[in-house]
Amino acid sequence: MTSPPRPDDAVRRARVAVSALFLTNGALFANILPRYPEIKSALGLDNVAYGVSVAAFPAGAIVAGLAAAVLIRRLGSARVAAVGTVLTGLGLLAAALSPSALLFALALFIGGASDAITDVAQNAHGLRVQKQYGRSIINSFHAIWSIGAVLGGGMAAAAIALQIPVGIHLSISTAVFALVALVALRFCLPGRDEQTDEDAVADVPEIQGAARRGLSPRIAWALVALTLIAMAGAVAEDAGNTWATLYLSESLGAPAAIASLGFIALVGAQFVGRMLGDGMTDRFGQRAVARAGGLIAAVGMGLALAFPSVPGTIAGFAAVGFGIATLIPAAMHAADELPGLRHGAGLTVVSWLLRLGFLLSPPFVGFIADTVSLQAGLLVAPVAGLVAFALAGVLEKKPARG
Repeated sequence: MTSPPRPDDAVRRARVAVSALFLTNGALFANILPRYPEIKSALGLDNVAYGVSVAAFPAGAIVAGLAAAVLIRRLGSARVAAVGTVLTGLGLLAAALSPSALLFALALFIGGASDAITDVAQNAHGLRVQKQYGRSIINSFHAIWSIGAVLGGGMAAAAIALQIPVGIHLSISTAVFALVALVALRFCLPGRDEQTDEDAVADVPEIQGAARRGLSPRIAWALVALTLIAMAGAVAEDAGNTWATLYLSESLGAPAAIASLGFIALVGAQFVGRMLGDGMTDRFGQRAVARAGGLIAAVGMGLALAFPSVPGTIAGFAAVGFGIATLIPAAMHAADELPGLRHGAGLTVVSWLLRLGFLLSPPFVGFIADTVSLQAGLLVAPVAGLVAFALAGVLEKKPARG
C-alpha cells in the first residue's frame, strides 16, 4: 500500500487559507445570532414575524445556491469564496442596522444568498486542496467552521456583556473577517483546477439532465432519505441558531450574556463531534454514528425541554450540537457517491435542499411559540434527531476490516 504524497509548502499554506475561509464563514453569522432577541425587540416583532424574517436568510440561500456552479467555473472557487465572505458580512451588518422588519428580512436575504455561494465555493476549493494532499481533510474544514461559530458567539456574548451597540459590534466583526478572507485569498491555490471545480458542483442543466434520464427507485429513495437526514441536521441546528438565546432569556429568564451560551454550547459541541467524527466513522461507519447522534440529540434536548432549567437547557443544546455534528457531512458524502449521478450532482441537490430545513423551521417554530409556547416549538430538535435515527439505514454500514 503506497502512502499519499507529502504536500509542498504552497499546498500546506492553501490548507491554512481554506481553514481561514471556513472560520470566517462560521464567525460572521454567529456574531449576529445572539443579538437576534434585541433586534426582535427593537423592531417590535412577535414570534411569527420574527421567524418569517429570520427565514429570509435561508430563502436567499435557496434562491442563489445553484448559481454557485456558474460563478465558480467563471471566476474560480477561491475568488468566489473570498468575495462572497465580504458580501455576507455586509448583508448581516445591514440586517443589524435595519430600521424595519422588511429591510431586516431583505438584508438577511442578501446575506443568505452570499453565504450559500460562499459555502459551495469554499468547499470546492477545499476539495482542490484535498486532492493535492491525497487523503481526506474536508471534515477538518467543517470543524474549523465550528471553531469560527464558537468564536463569533463568544464575540457576541462579550459585546452584549460590555453593552456595545449591535451596529458597532457587527461593523467590527465584518471588517475583521472580511480582511481575513481577503488575506486568505492570496494563499489559496493559484489558477483553477477545472476537473476538481467541475466535479465539486453541478449546475441546473446537469441536474435537470439527470432527472430526465431517470433514476432507479432505490437511488431516488436514497437521495430523498439523504436529503431528509441533512434537513434533520439543519432543523436541529436552527433550533440553536434562531431560538436558543431567545428561549433562555425570555422563557427561562437567563441574563442576556448567559442566554447566548445556549448557541455557543451547540456549536462548541458540534465542533467536538466533528473533530471525533472521522475517527468514529472509520471505526463504526456512517450509519451507526448517525443513529447514535440522532438518539443523543433527541434524548438530550427532550430531557432539557421536559425538565426546563438554564443549565439543563444549555446542556440540551450541547447534546443537539454533538449529536448532529456528522449528519450533514455524511449525507453530502453519501449523496456524492450515489451511482447514476456524476460527482457534484447529488452533493449539489442535497446541499441546496437541506436549506429548506433552515427556511421552514423558523416560521414553524414561531407559529408554535405564539399559539402554544416556545418550549413546545423547540420539540422540533428532538424530533429531528429521531428522523435521522430512523433514516440512517441509507448510510454506509460499518467498514469492512482488512
